[in-house]
Amino acid sequence: MIVKNYGCAVFGVEATIITVETNIVSGNTFFMVGLPDNAVKESHQRVSAAIKNIGFHMPRGREITINLAPADIRKEGTAYDLPIALGILGASEQMDPTRFADLVVMGELSLDGEVRPIKGVLPIAVEARKQGFKGVVVPAANAREAAIVEGLEVFGVTHLRQVVEFLEGHAPIAPTLVDIRAEFEAGTGHYGVDLSDVKGQENIKRAFEIAAAGGHNVILIGPPGAGKTMIAKRLPTILPPLSMEEALETTKIHSVAGQLQQEDALVSTRPFRSPHHTISDVALVGGGTYPQPGEISMAHNGVLFLDELPEFKRTVLEVMRQPLEERVVTISRAKFTVEYPASFMLVAAMNPCPCGFHNHPERECVCPPGVVQKYLNKISGPLLDRIDIHVEVTPVAFTELASERETEKSAEVRKRVVRARQVQELRYKGKGIHANAQIGTPQLRKYCRIGTDGQALLQKAMERLGLSARAYDRILKVARTIADLAESTDIRTEHLAEAIQYRSLDRDGWAG
Repeated sequence: MIVKNYGCAVFGVEATIITVETNIVSGNTFFMVGLPDNAVKESHQRVSAAIKNIGFHMPRGREITINLAPADIRKEGTAYDLPIALGILGASEQMDPTRFADLVVMGELSLDGEVRPIKGVLPIAVEARKQGFKGVVVPAANAREAAIVEGLEVFGVTHLRQVVEFLEGHAPIAPTLVDIRAEFEAGTGHYGVDLSDVKGQENIKRAFEIAAAGGHNVILIGPPGAGKTMIAKRLPTILPPLSMEEALETTKIHSVAGQLQQEDALVSTRPFRSPHHTISDVALVGGGTYPQPGEISMAHNGVLFLDELPEFKRTVLEVMRQPLEERVVTISRAKFTVEYPASFMLVAAMNPCPCGFHNHPERECVCPPGVVQKYLNKISGPLLDRIDIHVEVTPVAFTELASERETEKSAEVRKRVVRARQVQELRYKGKGIHANAQIGTPQLRKYCRIGTDGQALLQKAMERLGLSARAYDRILKVARTIADLAESTDIRTEHLAEAIQYRSLDRDGWAG
């Protein structure tokens, strides 16, 4: 007897419906075909034990053939256990398989029949709705993330016996319901930190406001303990709230990576990822034998913070260059290619030299001549070229640290940032650009024009400060953002003057 039921394979952040065909005839063998990996092949032992331990039996003296179609797509992981078990029970006439037709079923089985959580449930639910299925049967731990897909019944299960009884009509399961709007609104804007926690450093806060308003990448250079990490962790609190579309995109990536908690249905705050400097290039950009999203994709629509930037391996930093431009990571293998979104803001922090006190107002640098430049040269020019704002961080004075004066809260700064982003969305509508940092040369010439006074100021600054040619475009982009924050249609000289000061590492002689 042949029985068909349905599962799903996840590739990147997209899914493909898989038909699980089970055929049982006379014989004494077990075949699994359709490009299963080792984890899928091992399901034979898990499924067999689970079926026996819930009071059913594996067919004896029978040949069992399971085909995972389309057969030319590689199947990975343990999530096929549940549909395979149901296929065997249906084909051996131990249960009625008629309810299989309109459901997608996925889940890992333990030996006693318990259904364990899996990765990628949200893309599976999205694809099931797209293909017209009535509902999905998934582990109870994953039910909430699947339930954010509207127009699809989601049945969360904990045991194989429960699934069988449900499909036989003996024990109904109430669909898992999530009010996606309420979930989204409840989580939006709730952070455990606030910009007002930072004492002093008003110039750094201003630089971060500009970066958030224009989507600019930032590098902070300063001595240990000056507050670089503390400020960087508060950048998400002043970024515009996630839109519903962005929240779904971000949740999909976290679902594929298995990073969603059971109580989470939706990622409603901007991600902040801070990998250690010992990270590998594959862990950063994604990949592996069975490609998984890396840290830059986990930071999609949020912030990627690289602390102690020169301590990262050169190869790790260089692989970020293409994603910073394209805002997507393409991982190619011999038989397939997957894409992961990677639209993130890069915030980097570093000491100015190995000892940490170059250009310190009070302490003397003890590094030998040439060491400072050698330290900075660990970061390549092409990578620095993709960082718009360079900020020097100086230590906070005791009077500032001890001050009881209240400083501006994140919510107040975020209002100005949101207004500036709205101006940019309107300006670049229909061009696939959402912030000033993303504009190319045509938009730069059209929207970043400066007057005669501005040209003279910029020329003088480049000559006197020894700014590099690559600084020119960056200064204009940042000046455009400053003008947007000031609600000015034109870039004035004061906007240019402020933008020029954010190019520290381009100045001749900065490293001594």
